[in-house]
Amino acid sequence: MAAYSGDLRTFVQLGRKILAVGRNYKDHALELGNPMPDKPLIFMKPTSAFIQQGSAIKFPKGCNELHHEVELGVIIGRRGVDIPVDRAMDHVAGYTVALDMTARDLQAEAKSKGHPWTLSKCYDTSCPVGPFVSKESVRDPHDLQLWLKVNGEVKQSGNTKDMHFTIPVLLNYISEIGRAHV
Repeated sequence: MAAYSGDLRTFVQLGRKILAVGRNYKDHALELGNPMPDKPLIFMKPTSAFIQQGSAIKFPKGCNELHHEVELGVIIGRRGVDIPVDRAMDHVAGYTVALDMTARDLQAEAKSKGHPWTLSKCYDTSCPVGPFVSKESVRDPHDLQLWLKVNGEVKQSGNTKDMHFTIPVLLNYISEIGRAHV
């Protein structure tokens, strides 16, 4: 399949789906009392969850405990289905820093009832993102230091080398279920 030929700096407007991975960092999973999965734990956010730097994050109705996790966002530039692990990085166009916002109290309530926790993750403004960074500008996406400061205070710091599933493994897994695309 051909690579996307447009300007991926506008990925927020172009994006058709946001796929996210839960429990991909062992320390965070254990912190929340969750076991590490054998296969990637995939969830979705609507594209209305995207907001860019400087935009306000809105609390979803009924939420009293909003959590944030800094993440490496992977921007797909070449569509694919059943992408082999050894060819997966050919489909990556670039990256962004993203926040995965979670209404933790709504999530806990849903989980306690055995219900899906989609609503705790999929509200508008639940995926703030930074600018597009081309793949060529990143030496090694599996060794990036990511951190989150709130009002000047470091709230989270980690490295992508601690990911349980690598980007190629995730793209392979996701593309076996559905098409990976911008």
